[in-house]
Amino acid sequence: MTEYPLTPVTEKSAWTAADMAADRSWTRHLSDDEIGELERVARELLDAGKRAPNFGLADVQSATLKSLADWIANELEHGRGCAVLRGLEVDRYARDEIEAMYWALTLLFAVPMHQNPDGDLIGEVTDKGLDYNDPLIRGYKTKQKLFFHCDGMDLVSLLCLQPSMSGGESQIASSMAVYNEILATHPEYLPPLLEGFHFNLRGEGEAGETHPVTRHKVPVYSWCDGRLSCRYLRKAIVEGQQFVGEPVSDLALAALDYMQELCVSDKFRFDMDFQPGDMQILNNYVTLHSRAAFEDWPEPGRKRNLLRIWMNMREGARQLDPQFADHYNMGPRTPMRLRDDRAA
Repeated sequence: MTEYPLTPVTEKSAWTAADMAADRSWTRHLSDDEIGELERVARELLDAGKRAPNFGLADVQSATLKSLADWIANELEHGRGCAVLRGLEVDRYARDEIEAMYWALTLLFAVPMHQNPDGDLIGEVTDKGLDYNDPLIRGYKTKQKLFFHCDGMDLVSLLCLQPSMSGGESQIASSMAVYNEILATHPEYLPPLLEGFHFNLRGEGEAGETHPVTRHKVPVYSWCDGRLSCRYLRKAIVEGQQFVGEPVSDLALAALDYMQELCVSDKFRFDMDFQPGDMQILNNYVTLHSRAAFEDWPEPGRKRNLLRIWMNMREGARQLDPQFADHYNMGPRTPMRLRDDRAA
């Protein structure tokens, strides 16, 4: 039987919706100096012919932005596990300027990782007219409501360029607080969550695999070095277990469904509207996220559009159990395999 601590998580990352509403210290309105530094750095990089993502940490020199990045990193790893920046007027800038500012700030606290087999480092979250019910389609390419989940690397960030006409609210929940609730109300659900599952890799495994899955079971909850981390994607778990011919047991399915039920409840779900220029950064190991269904404006140029970066912490990252940290069959904290022509 799996052994695990029988005590609740007491870190700040175990928050309720009421906690987030009462204490907005995880939100920061960019100062004039910070915006000025973002503009300066982007301008100098572009003038030198360096466009995102084709420049590195050594190209970004700013004490002001480093201080901002340190605040972000601390909020993500030792605070709520969520940081939001506001005040960047994206309508004032060309697309290459926005991407340069976004990429430069990211480099100061994280190491960006590719987020699909095509090697994209700065992705777009926008409706491509695809169906999320297709097991090979990832939700960011659709406009449908998403289950609560976390993304592949340590951190994920979104920068809003254009909100939707209606809907599309960002929804987050603390997987740590959800764990505490399971421990208090349904402890019988914890063993299957700690044992783990084969996850559907949604067509992003090795070439030639029709339905690639994780070769080993990846725990939903994993203790390591006295800290708890979470990896929850209900849809990927149910599909992955079906692909290996071992459908999720009734007890495990009840546990997965209870997690979703808790995440969407008023007690744990915290909603936020994205406005142009808003940047949201989440620690995937302690924060689950979702998105409401949305409708776009009729004008093609006003489609909901967010930039996205997946990344690992540059410094001070939590320790992870190797089996938990390897969820693309590529090794711990390693992204999915690139397409063969990209890897070459």
